[in-house]
Amino acid sequence: MDWQALALTLKLAALTTAILLCITVPLAAWLTLGRSRLRVLIEALSGLPLVLPPTVLGFYLLVLLGPRTSFGRLLTSLLGHPLAFSFAGLAVGSVIYSFPFALQPIVAGFAAVDPALMDAARLLGAQTPRLLRTILIPLAARSLMTAAILSFLHTLGEFGVVLMLGGDIPGSTRTLSIVLFNQVEAFDYPSANRTAILLLIFCVIALTAVYARPSRLVSRLVDEKREARRA
Repeated sequence: MDWQALALTLKLAALTTAILLCITVPLAAWLTLGRSRLRVLIEALSGLPLVLPPTVLGFYLLVLLGPRTSFGRLLTSLLGHPLAFSFAGLAVGSVIYSFPFALQPIVAGFAAVDPALMDAARLLGAQTPRLLRTILIPLAARSLMTAAILSFLHTLGEFGVVLMLGGDIPGSTRTLSIVLFNQVEAFDYPSANRTAILLLIFCVIALTAVYARPSRLVSRLVDEKREARRA
């Protein structure tokens, strides 16, 4: 087992998940509560990584963040090094690639909140930040947990974007998916089997947490909605 690659993969997945939650929670609130004409365009662009081949996305990110573009040269001058073939570049690519896996569950959770609660809160003078903090996030907690777990797992197993944007640099951009590819390419199937089993165990445990005792969570949300209506 390549423990260095395992640590790097977990670090990348955790960082990507944290960044995605910070971005997608307010964006999901804007998509749910807003009336902007740009909503359809934003939703379409956010879902693009779902249908775009990872190698295509990785290629364009490599070109954009590399020294051949003005934007890439600007980033290089600001950071002192190019983002391509670095851990920071992997984080940027992972955030973009896993973006819909974080945004869509949160939007669905926010949209499922009873509109009557939102209207009552607005009548009492609550603005969007307070609606988000006191109503949307508490009532859509399960959706936020689902978004976090899906983002983490999707980053954990990504390959195309990592390979195109980061390459295979030990301790910097070599993740478990790259290690698994190298092991299979070298016909080292016993090691590849151990790496694959580790990834499989991570996924099974995390998805079990998503689907564990949903009835209790749903009933708790229903009770909270009833109490809010009575208030």
